[in-house]
Amino acid sequence: MWDYTDKVLELFYDPKNQGAIEETDELGVKVATGEIGSIACGDALRLHLKVEVESDKILDARFQTFGCTSAIASSSALTEMIKGLTLDEALKVSNKDIANYLGGLPEAKMHCSVMGQEALEAAIYNYRGIPLTSHDDDDEGALVCSCFGISESKIRRVILENNLTDAEQVTNYVKAGGGCGSCLANIDDIIKAVQQESAAPALNNYALKVATDIATSQQQSQLSLTNVQKIALIQKVLDEEVRPVLIADGGDVELYDVEGDRVKVLLQGACGSCSSSTATLKIAIEARLQDRVSKNLVVEAV
Repeated sequence: MWDYTDKVLELFYDPKNQGAIEETDELGVKVATGEIGSIACGDALRLHLKVEVESDKILDARFQTFGCTSAIASSSALTEMIKGLTLDEALKVSNKDIANYLGGLPEAKMHCSVMGQEALEAAIYNYRGIPLTSHDDDDEGALVCSCFGISESKIRRVILENNLTDAEQVTNYVKAGGGCGSCLANIDDIIKAVQQESAAPALNNYALKVATDIATSQQQSQLSLTNVQKIALIQKVLDEEVRPVLIADGGDVELYDVEGDRVKVLLQGACGSCSSSTATLKIAIEARLQDRVSKNLVVEAV
């Protein structure tokens, strides 16, 4: 026996807005219909919308459902929720919203709320003359569950929208895997792929945050250096990173003085008489000191 809420039982025993909306000649009004599911698969929903053309507002909503208690209650709840909304507002209604309106559904019956959401989308897309291809693109190779005709794109969508983590949950939401069960392994693979794809941006954002924090920390450390510490660090960088490179080419450099952010050096050996001494100052010395000590440093030869 399913543990249904009072709201589910209320809308099952006394459903609101049950029936069809007939086509009308009323000016400024159009009727749209969306159908999801099939009687052969156990549940089917036909949703009817009466729309005011000028405002896109839903004036009335009715349903015809073949299915269980949850299917009828979800359909009735949906029609109550969307009356008075514009079509764009109605498109924002999710299967979670339908379940919440009912005070919750047993997880094994969540596919009923998904069916309601998809019927709503189908009706609105039909009204606007847009092919409903975004959720069920059953191209060759895309069909995962042949028993219920469920595509990979639909499984991926329901996993993402409802944060599903195992195949049993997917079955509860869209019935995939609930027939012969031969597709359960494929569903597990899809879940893992979706989780990996979702985790990648999060890892990239985390790495970016770490890099930013390190750079900020380095900048704060550089800004907090006393003059004595700054001179000592400049000398350390010159001795350990700059001089070995210059000496290998027959040159050398000596720290002469530091005045604020102005670093005065003596170029010696081959560097003192080299025509590219300016490049040596800017590339080999200044750029290295800006990277290691402070980006505000300017190196001058004396």
